[in-house]
Amino acid sequence: MGKLIGFLLVLIVMTQPVPTAQADSLWVDSAPAANLFSDHRAHAVGDIITIVISESSSASRTGNAANSKSASASLNAGVGLFTFIEPVSGGTSDSFKAQGSIANTNKVTGRLTVKVTEIKPNGQMVISGSQTIKQHSDEQKITITGIVRPEDVTPDNTVLSSNVADAQLKIEGKGPIAGKQKQGILTQIFNFLF
Repeated sequence: MGKLIGFLLVLIVMTQPVPTAQADSLWVDSAPAANLFSDHRAHAVGDIITIVISESSSASRTGNAANSKSASASLNAGVGLFTFIEPVSGGTSDSFKAQGSIANTNKVTGRLTVKVTEIKPNGQMVISGSQTIKQHSDEQKITITGIVRPEDVTPDNTVLSSNVADAQLKIEGKGPIAGKQKQGILTQIFNFLF
């Protein structure tokens, strides 16, 4: 009897459907890093590039100008019938001198991450991006646009700002500190008039 019950239990277990095990992989074939040998540098619209800003410029100019001019004229006394003409002489002189100098130095450093907004037919990438920093009541906005060649993008997806063609780097600020750096309205009017 015990053998019969054991046989029936084995038979019941064997006739039950066996649950299938499903194995899910952590690997996704469509992920950007699916191909270990592909280049992961930015190359398409929407890709991200970090611009390493390191710009410095200086300009100086000194100018001197001088000009002088003089002239003289004289008329002798009249003779004969013209004795009524008195001797006359006159002269004029003019001089001008000016000096001026200008010195201007600018330096901007930083890193700004931008997006590729367009791919040109020759493969060059149009980039654009901005960064806003707000501290208390002051706000500073840095914007950069330009064109980048694919070969200038390094393996860590950065580009030097000196390699950005048609680069436009704007730094704008607003708030109490930026407002204090502007001339008042009356001063601007006097400067315009005079």
